[in-house]
Amino acid sequence: MIKSSAMDGPQVARRHFLLSGVAPPAGGIVIASGALKAADVIERIKHNVGIPWRAETVDNIVAGSADTPVRGLAVTMMATLDVIRRAAAAGRNMVITHEPTFYSHQDNTEGLVHDAVYQRNADFIRRHNMVVFHFHDHWHRRRPDGIAVGMARELGWEKNADPADPRLFTFPVTPLARFARGIQSRLAIRTMRVVGDPRLPVKRVLASWGYVSQMPGISLLARPDVDVLIAGETREWELVEYVQDAIAAGAAKGLILLGHVVSEEAGMKYCAEWLRSFIPEVPIEFMPAAEPFWSPDRPVA
Repeated sequence: MIKSSAMDGPQVARRHFLLSGVAPPAGGIVIASGALKAADVIERIKHNVGIPWRAETVDNIVAGSADTPVRGLAVTMMATLDVIRRAAAAGRNMVITHEPTFYSHQDNTEGLVHDAVYQRNADFIRRHNMVVFHFHDHWHRRRPDGIAVGMARELGWEKNADPADPRLFTFPVTPLARFARGIQSRLAIRTMRVVGDPRLPVKRVLASWGYVSQMPGISLLARPDVDVLIAGETREWELVEYVQDAIAAGAAKGLILLGHVVSEEAGMKYCAEWLRSFIPEVPIEFMPAAEPFWSPDRPVA
């Protein structure tokens, strides 16, 4: 794995302020024009995210060096090779990704050392002097959750959200089929799957953006105040099977699976806006990751 944990840039900036007798601004450490490094970007994220930085986290540089001068930031849901190529072409040599780059949550590459796909990706990043930063745990743990804020905004659901829980929404009663079509249209989803009676009256909806496991998936759907659970993906022999059995037993429940990428992507679109509020020196661009799936009745051109 190509990794670096050096964080010299922010320390230099702090020493500069201490020696000058001027306190660093509340918005974060200021770096001289043209001297912004990947380490400085990460330090500002830590300063502004609003929660203590965890010692054990996947939020680390997974490719490239912390000392790399940053010319521009590309913010994405998943740093696929396609996204990395587009970022390089646009002059955005630091990629901030919500999901892994190298095919596992921990970005563990021990088993990929001789894999041609991994080698090609790693070589491209190296040749173009790029940095990839995995930003997952703290964006979710931020209050409110950055992914939840972005998804609610993209769907136009801010006014429907429960003030105490940004993942819980209340709507005028709508049949499940129509409700699901509205989501599909708003997010431009090619492949979305729904479990439940298309005529099911939907009023209270709970969202678990991204992957939801058996637990808490079952307990979330079993809540008496929830008609439908929305998620990106889940194991079909666990939560999907549970939903089918609940419906067969007479429960009025539904499950909507959007696909992992589209179920969180707007949260990273919002992340790009958030980053612009305290990193003014370089351009920051949101780069969508392509939905990987397509349906045979609507093939991709």
